[in-house]
Amino acid sequence: MQFRPCIDIHNGKVKQIVGGTLNDTGAKENFVAEKGAGYFAEYYRDLQITGGHIIMLNKAGTPEYDSSKKAAIEALSAYPGGLQVGGGINADNAPDFISAGASHVIVTSYVFSDGKINFDNLKKLVRAVGKEHVVLDLSCRKKDGEYYIVTDRWQKFTRTKLSAELLCRLSDSCDEFLVHAVDVEGKAAGPDKALFSIFSEYLDDEENSSRPITYAGGIHSYEDISALKKVSGGRVNITVGSALDLFGGTLSCEKILEICGE
Repeated sequence: MQFRPCIDIHNGKVKQIVGGTLNDTGAKENFVAEKGAGYFAEYYRDLQITGGHIIMLNKAGTPEYDSSKKAAIEALSAYPGGLQVGGGINADNAPDFISAGASHVIVTSYVFSDGKINFDNLKKLVRAVGKEHVVLDLSCRKKDGEYYIVTDRWQKFTRTKLSAELLCRLSDSCDEFLVHAVDVEGKAAGPDKALFSIFSEYLDDEENSSRPITYAGGIHSYEDISALKKVSGGRVNITVGSALDLFGGTLSCEKILEICGE
């Protein structure tokens, strides 16, 4: 199990929000940093943590997005090759982010459009940067007892269900998967452990499972981390956001790294 930290940016500032509340007018905020995105990138760099993700939370094409993009570039410059970036990514702008220092680009809405998988866009993205630089964000919410991929800052349900079969189907077109459990994201009330049965089914398929998975959402204690490590056999990476002491919580990156490495 690896710890994959985050730098969530909204209106140009590093924040922690309640995921399901994000819309055009704003979001419920748990934390707003006084320091810039570069500070957090340097912190992760100094701890030699790789694979963390920067998420630009504003709608692409708005002045607020441009402000968040500027902050993201600042973070990438501070830790070139150490961070991934997502939010408003498409085949046209993805190479620019890779050139700016991102190890990977993270994509949801560009690939899951009009309620289904847009394989044409996925192929364009892979041609633009190579699948070794692509992370597919399969962020999901529960509806009628099933998990569905959600897009447009987690507000729009697609018709695509998250399943082991879907993970296998997409494995040849990316380097990693990132899954935000949106219903618990930012609430620090515990992770959605039910998702791990889907992850395990995929990871148990030795013939088709070839990509790492990072889970994000609800982790708020060291006990949560130990429990997820046990239930996944240490095969699923984790992200901790609002619960980090960096963002006003109580968990330290050093202790999390220790637990993940045990």
